[in-house]
Amino acid sequence: QVQLKESGGGLVQTGGSLTLSCAASGNRFSIYAMGWYRQAPGKQRELVARITIGGGRTNYADSVKGRFTISRDNAKNTVYLQMNNLEPEDTAVYYCNADNRMESYWGQGTQVTVSS
Repeated sequence: QVQLKESGGGLVQTGGSLTLSCAASGNRFSIYAMGWYRQAPGKQRELVARITIGGGRTNYADSVKGRFTISRDNAKNTVYLQMNNLEPEDTAVYYCNADNRMESYWGQGTQVTVSS
């Protein structure tokens, strides 16, 4: 089992920045990749950014490329999502995900609201 604890959501104005953090505990050594997904009201959950724990390979949704950066601190078992130049369309609940190639684990979610 892997437990994920998210932090860092909040309310910000258009053009502002936020950093989300996700700390993994439990059987974290089995984790292959971690990522951030988001779900806006009435929409499906979508991938925002993902990073592999070993090689640090990243991939991003087209809508956030150039504005968001995902990074990891393996010593702290934590993944970060730096979000810059936020837009109202980024408003959603952001979920941390951990993948060990057999199972997928989810955090409880943190709300990000961008006011226009």
